[in-house]
Amino acid sequence: MSASSSIEWTDATWNPVTGCTKVSQGCKHCYAQRFAERFRGVPGHPFEQGFDLRLWPERLELPLQWKEPRRIFVNSMSDLYHERIPTAFVRRVFETMGAARWHTFQILTKRAKRLGELGPSLLWRPNIWQGVSIESMDVAWRADELRKVPADVRFLSLEPLLGPLDGLDLEGIQWVIVGGESGPGARPMRKIWVTTLRDRCRKEAVPFFFKQWGGVRKNLTGRDLDGRTWDGFPVPPPSFRAPTPGQSPDA
Repeated sequence: MSASSSIEWTDATWNPVTGCTKVSQGCKHCYAQRFAERFRGVPGHPFEQGFDLRLWPERLELPLQWKEPRRIFVNSMSDLYHERIPTAFVRRVFETMGAARWHTFQILTKRAKRLGELGPSLLWRPNIWQGVSIESMDVAWRADELRKVPADVRFLSLEPLLGPLDGLDLEGIQWVIVGGESGPGARPMRKIWVTTLRDRCRKEAVPFFFKQWGGVRKNLTGRDLDGRTWDGFPVPPPSFRAPTPGQSPDA
């Protein structure tokens, strides 16, 4: 959890839940698990329990304390729709996001089935963006579940991109992020997979964001594609200013 982030498409992270379990090939070299497990058993450390799932109710209202508007990646160290997270807790996360309407919240999941089941009953605001991760055509069905959700911005994170996604349906999608895997054991990503997706996004008027080439040392491979960076973002919802102390949020 941090008031700033090195992730290229967000400004900050907020983790009311930490820990997760693997569900597909995209999880094989999970950076969050690798980071968390370094601290397993360290007394008093936030990851003393390693990457075991843990709810942090004391963190639920943290974004309300951040007065400057920012893009906030929700649960960068977990998955909000994990099957062991109670629905009531998910709703509390949504309550905070709705109240902190001067921020933009970016939620990303691989558990698209639960998203498709639960999403239509959640309270969506224009500042709450929902995405799913798709690493190969084997899990392209996650986009179909995403389309069931009444979010103003629905997006796809195609990272780590492990194969071509020529048959991916972009209908109802407002943003596409593409990136290669990074860190130990990183699997390679071919340029043609990336350029094909970029060209499709341009043709279908979907904002395209190229995050990274990845590799064992992603700082060496960078994020240039054909001589430039691609930093497309969806049209943001209306901006709001944070209420001053004592002021009604609706003022």
